[in-house]
Amino acid sequence: MGKMKTHKGTAKRVKKTGTGKFIHEKSFGRHKLTAKTGKRKRQLRQPKEISAADQKRIEKLLPHN
Repeated sequence: MGKMKTHKGTAKRVKKTGTGKFIHEKSFGRHKLTAKTGKRKRQLRQPKEISAADQKRIEKLLPHN
């Protein structure tokens, strides 16, 4: 049986916390920022937790995390 491979695209976008949950950066914060309110831009700076529905799928993509 072959080795379990880490999905590199997911590994670059997702980090595992100390409690075992996964976090990622929010989208829509790179350009066209003048059209967005300050509150919205501030909230986009905070990392977001991966939803519980997606946790198992992410764990399969990152077997060595």
